[in-house]
Amino acid sequence: MAIKEGIRTGGRSARVQQSVHAAVRALLQEQDRASLTVPLIAARAGVTPSTIYRRWSELAALLADVALERLRPDGEPADTGSLRGDLLAWAEQYLDEMSSEVGRNMMRDVISSACPGYCTRILRGQLQVILDRAEARAEALPDLDRLLDLLVAPTVFRILFAEAPPSAQQLPALVDLALA
Repeated sequence: MAIKEGIRTGGRSARVQQSVHAAVRALLQEQDRASLTVPLIAARAGVTPSTIYRRWSELAALLADVALERLRPDGEPADTGSLRGDLLAWAEQYLDEMSSEVGRNMMRDVISSACPGYCTRILRGQLQVILDRAEARAEALPDLDRLLDLLVAPTVFRILFAEAPPSAQQLPALVDLALA
């Protein structure tokens, strides 16, 4: 059910994770996600199904773990020189990535697992980098939870549940609301 934290970065555990993740990614390119099963993934990865169940407990947790690996940012958010600019650049990139079919599927995988807090930690980390830079520039700072509530939450809600995700033209209003 829960994705295990603190797993060693080397050794057999790392090799198993790497081969299982690679198998999931390859299978997702070859077939519909609804047809994925733990035995199918295990066969592709060269492990037993019990190995996958022991580590991830369920298919949803495995898919969430693979999704979270892709969600982790490659680097820090863009530094535009202002808090508003940084938030807007971050929000545009986030919207672009998460409103894609791959992004929506990743969010659904995480939601269907018992691990949605991992996404929040990743988002908090990215937004904290932006806030730390703004603080160093002596800009007025909003609360981190305010950014989650007024910028991230409506974006995620509209991506997953509305007829259409928010447009890039709507993001400045969300950023301004969060900064008000």
